[in-house]
Amino acid sequence: MSTVPVESRGSALIAIARAAIMAATPPRPAAWGEAWLREPGASFVTLKLDGELRGCIGTIEPHRALGDDVAHNGYAAAYRDPRFDPVETRERARLHVEVSVLSPREPLVANSEGEALAALRPGVDGLVLQYGGLGATFLPQVWESLPQPAEFLDHLRRKAGLPAGFWHPDLKLSRYTVEKYA
Repeated sequence: MSTVPVESRGSALIAIARAAIMAATPPRPAAWGEAWLREPGASFVTLKLDGELRGCIGTIEPHRALGDDVAHNGYAAAYRDPRFDPVETRERARLHVEVSVLSPREPLVANSEGEALAALRPGVDGLVLQYGGLGATFLPQVWESLPQPAEFLDHLRRKAGLPAGFWHPDLKLSRYTVEKYA
């Protein structure tokens, strides 16, 4: 993917997500012409309407072609995010579409909450939290509204269904970065 100019990648990925939203039908796997779109990739598609979140769905681990992943997540963000009603026809053209392509995850090894907070890179790290059957993630963009590591981690715990301040030796954290296109 690195040989394709950033502007071209961004334009292509935004167009794929927007086409899936405009079609309003679940996308099918496609025969992508560009090799980088056929490589496995993990992505999130975030939708905003008038500056407010309207949907955000993604995948953490690559398990299909990047082009298919973006199409699937674009459609899902618009029509299947359980926090929102499906996007209405009149809203589609006004949506601000953002695509985040995730790097591979790496474990964030921490024996205490203090170690975890010290290891976090605000504005850089996306974070995955897992404990038992519970889990949640925040994209690096969430740092814009939760700039303090303790606050970021507390909100992520609550998103996962855990109480703020919860810590256990079996709690697992991993981080990733994103290439963001809007």
